[in-house]
Amino acid sequence: SGHRVKLACVNWASHLDAVVPEGLSKQPIEAIAAQISSLGYNCVHLNWPTYLVTNDALASLTVRDSFKSLGLTQAIAGVEANNPSIIDSSLFEAFKAVVSALGDKNVMVILDNHVSKPSWCCSDSDGNGFFGDIYFDPNVWIKGLTRMAILFKGVSNVVGISLRNELRGPKQNVKLTFSGKLVFEVHWYAFFDGKAWESGNVNQVCKTVVQNMKGISLFLLDQGFPIFVSEFGVDQRGINENDNRYLNCFLATAAQLDFDWGQWTVVGSYYYREGVVGMSEYYGVLNDDWSGARNSSLVQKISSIQYPFQGPGLSEVRKHKVIFHPATGLCVVKKSLLEPLTLGPCSASDYWYHSHEKKLTIKGAFCLQAVELGKRTQLSIQCTDSDSRWEPTSDSRLQLSTKTSSGDSVCLEVDSSKNIITNTCKCLRGKHSCDPSTQWFILVDSTRKPRLI
Repeated sequence: SGHRVKLACVNWASHLDAVVPEGLSKQPIEAIAAQISSLGYNCVHLNWPTYLVTNDALASLTVRDSFKSLGLTQAIAGVEANNPSIIDSSLFEAFKAVVSALGDKNVMVILDNHVSKPSWCCSDSDGNGFFGDIYFDPNVWIKGLTRMAILFKGVSNVVGISLRNELRGPKQNVKLTFSGKLVFEVHWYAFFDGKAWESGNVNQVCKTVVQNMKGISLFLLDQGFPIFVSEFGVDQRGINENDNRYLNCFLATAAQLDFDWGQWTVVGSYYYREGVVGMSEYYGVLNDDWSGARNSSLVQKISSIQYPFQGPGLSEVRKHKVIFHPATGLCVVKKSLLEPLTLGPCSASDYWYHSHEKKLTIKGAFCLQAVELGKRTQLSIQCTDSDSRWEPTSDSRLQLSTKTSSGDSVCLEVDSSKNIITNTCKCLRGKHSCDPSTQWFILVDSTRKPRLI
């Protein structure tokens, strides 16, 4: 109908040795699908191995048989208790049951051809790469994609196929040509840049990493191609400083560019991964027993980018700005002209405009004004002074700076009560131990109407 559908996906692994969608020994399929929907995801990037539909030996296996072959007696008991209807079903029938349960919750599915031979992914030497690799036969690959397309033809919540995950191996740069239906996928994790996030100045690292991502892939957005960041993710325990800092930069970029994405992963634990039975997945949105969110505050933080800020068919009001704070996933909001500005849901943000004179204005006449160091900002109609000119500063361009009437250079900041104040700009250079996240804001284009808080 010409209206944008923003993919806000979570990955669900079904490509490991057992070739059974993970988690079915922990919770009923319907309960997992319901949790995915309730957490705000509208889509699952469902990972599958080519051999699921091309290998005769796998085709004849039931879920029980597959678990037996790996010695997974606890998994058998768990599926018998939570999903008894699939324990003696074929591997493909179990896969199809997951797609159906997601459809019942109005969750879209993208079928992700993750590997050929079932296994954990990915390394350059796992044989599961692209043309020329041990387990990659182009004819078998095409056969697998064709069979999946036929098997899910007419299943309304299956909206696409990811043709191949993480191209690698001896001929990873072979290109394919399509027209009209081509979407580029990219993955983006903190560990792509080693320990740069915790060992370097965070403002400088964010600048460098974002520039690299734009040079590698995100530039395609400017050329009119859709980009699907089909894997990003962090350690949900919150103890990985490298991941925590990366996520703030990622969310700022995701909000600004408003791209579609898929989080790794919904999986709370695995049946069997790399020789380990019952391994926990610390990047998992769900906890080890799949009964709830591993980190509810992180779910809330990511929820702000689950909805489009703009796009085809989303022109509820004329284009304006929202002031996004990536460390919380919230935006600057006002409850009234007399009350202090604070953080709240981005869906409740008013229309901000950033003029050629660098003024941040709201309601036509009121501008954002710095008062003094450590004090709350205010809305004013005196918008001619330097204390109302806000410009991005620091290497990351994620700190909004102005000068107070006394001449102090200050940056917008969030205090412990989520009030919007100004303070000395942090981490402009120097030590890696400095964390500027309370001062990171980005002006995001939006055409959405504000909703009541």
